[in-house]
Amino acid sequence: MNDLGRVHSKPATRGADAGAGLSRSLAPRHVTMISIGGIIGAGLFVSSSAAIVTAGPAIVLSYLAAGILVFLIMRMLGEMAVALPQVRSFSDFARAGLGAGAGFLTGWLYWYFWVVVIPVEAIAGANLLHVWISLPTWELGLALMGVMTAVNLLSARSFGECEFWFASIKVAAILTFIALAGCYAFGWTAPGGMTFGNLVSHGGFAPHGFVAVLAGITTVFFSMTGAEITMIAAAESKAPARAIAQMTGSVVSRILIFYVVSLFLIVSVVPWERVVAGQSPFTLALATMGLRWAGTAMSVIILTAVLSCLNSSFYVCSRVLFVLAEHGDAPQWLVKLSASRVPARSVLIGAAAGVLGIIANAAAPSTVFAFLVNASGALILLVYAMICLAQVRLRRERQRTGSREPALLMWWYPWGSYAAIAAMGAVLLAMAFTPALASQFYVSALAFTIALGAYWLVRRSRSL
Repeated sequence: MNDLGRVHSKPATRGADAGAGLSRSLAPRHVTMISIGGIIGAGLFVSSSAAIVTAGPAIVLSYLAAGILVFLIMRMLGEMAVALPQVRSFSDFARAGLGAGAGFLTGWLYWYFWVVVIPVEAIAGANLLHVWISLPTWELGLALMGVMTAVNLLSARSFGECEFWFASIKVAAILTFIALAGCYAFGWTAPGGMTFGNLVSHGGFAPHGFVAVLAGITTVFFSMTGAEITMIAAAESKAPARAIAQMTGSVVSRILIFYVVSLFLIVSVVPWERVVAGQSPFTLALATMGLRWAGTAMSVIILTAVLSCLNSSFYVCSRVLFVLAEHGDAPQWLVKLSASRVPARSVLIGAAAGVLGIIANAAAPSTVFAFLVNASGALILLVYAMICLAQVRLRRERQRTGSREPALLMWWYPWGSYAAIAAMGAVLLAMAFTPALASQFYVSALAFTIALGAYWLVRRSRSL
């Protein structure tokens, strides 16, 4: 085994207030809606427009392919979670399968990915609120930061309750859209009859060729990231293994309904050439159906999606940092919990990052926001790849020792696991050679290199 697998960190000693560990106050309904909310992000409502412009109606195939990849990743996570119920953090599966070095890298890179999301979502939410509230966007951003910081400091249950209602609104909105768009596409409410002809009548189903469909996978994959948040939240539920098993079994149906079906109906209702990158295709489809309230309703729904992502970002950052501290990979004072068994200090670090991002954006709006958006694009792929490699290693070790297999197993092993890893490698290569995405790839590569250097320094200090 290489150095990443050989070096093991010394577990941290918890403080008195942390002795009981994180709470288990999340109810099954919270975990269920957290898993749904993790899948449905603001990218579905807005960023899908750029994907449609890229591939035309065939973008449905891009979403289907990306959804299959996410499903394979979640299935591998589900197998490891059921086999290793003592592992309480998504990033710690890499530690279990590949060693302490991989745990260090995965944990810090995953934390960095989400801590960058905090100011991005706060700024996006402030821009949406600015339409209705005539205050400077930086003030609105700080107000959002204050609210979400308070929610996450209260308790895990307060986070879960907020996410339950945020996710409920998103689910209700998508199901309502599917019902309205379905009626229109089938001609029941459309004045000219069925509209499915839009799928092929504007340059064909794949107007830019199937190469564009493959390129579209690179774009749409990132809109589906976040499903793994359930793995972190399940650690604070009453029945973690059952929650994870239920979630992994339902991921494929949720992706099909929320992404594939909704996008299929959009390109059926609206000629794809009318979609404008950066503008919500859902709003355009509703307006095409003659619904005058479409713009306002979608603005509220997009704001809900942004706040949901901001809320989840706070939660993920604090729990990942807490687990890193437990393993001695972060400062020891971060293991101390509040009276409500929340890693409050880790929450406040996330809040500080958000505040700094908002203030910097106020000073240089175009430059800072663009930097934040590009700062961690490829990192989630690197994290997922290490998690998948851990699954292969752990499965191989169980087979070698004859250990009992868990009830939930990765399908088509080992080829399904290898296919997922190869697909992520292909997406990374596509990013490197796509001009619009290359900057994200190289900035993420720099972050990975810095994390490797940090691990080398930590390993050296421990050997002294």
